[in-house]
Amino acid sequence: MTTTLRPAEPLQTNADGTRSRRYQVCVNSRPVGAVHLATHPVFGAAVARVLDLRIEEPDRRRGRGTVAALAAEEVARAWGCRRIEATVPATAEAALRLATALGYVVRNRTMEKTLGDVPPVLPAGSAARPMTEAEFGPWLDQARRDYARDWAERGVPEDEARAKSERDHATLLPEGRTTPGMFLSVLEHAGTPVGTLWLAVRDDGAFVFDVEAHAGHRGKGHGRTLMLLAEVQTLAEGKRTLGLNVFAGNTPAERLYASLGYETTQYTLYKPLL
Repeated sequence: MTTTLRPAEPLQTNADGTRSRRYQVCVNSRPVGAVHLATHPVFGAAVARVLDLRIEEPDRRRGRGTVAALAAEEVARAWGCRRIEATVPATAEAALRLATALGYVVRNRTMEKTLGDVPPVLPAGSAARPMTEAEFGPWLDQARRDYARDWAERGVPEDEARAKSERDHATLLPEGRTTPGMFLSVLEHAGTPVGTLWLAVRDDGAFVFDVEAHAGHRGKGHGRTLMLLAEVQTLAEGKRTLGLNVFAGNTPAERLYASLGYETTQYTLYKPLL
């Protein structure tokens, strides 16, 4: 039997500058699933995204998904893409196994925690305050560099990584440290600044965009205290869900978040198209 992709619509040009197309997955012309492929709204036409890949239940576990994924890569190559990405829910274990078997690498994962009713208490000697304007500039410069480096170390060309960092920070902080919904805090211990926290409060919860214990003060529990501070601020804003992103390979952070009760909700994977 032959598994192929059949276009289900004309090539679409979207408002965000991407192009996309839906395909039927067919076995000997019989539809058994679907693929939705698009170019990336951030990284541009050289990067493809698998927005959806599904095989109907009667045809699963027969290699149809593998062939469909490889066929989607060929379409992406024909579009001129050099990299392909996919987001997989943490509950889709079979999809994650398929992606890794095909050479996709986990770049980052989203984690989430549902908070209780009572905010945690910060350790004795620890206290938080808003970041000052004098502190904001140096912090932002370092945050941009660190964020760009994280992406560059995980398959994104350095110029693209820098551009993404500049764009993301400008979009999220258009009014600097006074941007509504953004909380930029400095953690002090015994009166000494030991770390920073960037928390965003949204309609559906809060999200930690950046958390960092200062060099020279790491390994002393301040990272955990900063995450407790994020819970305190989230509950103070009337929210009960706190999310974050962690890049693959950041083992200390992964262990910290897991110990605090965060659970993975989705994985983002990528693969170079040679």
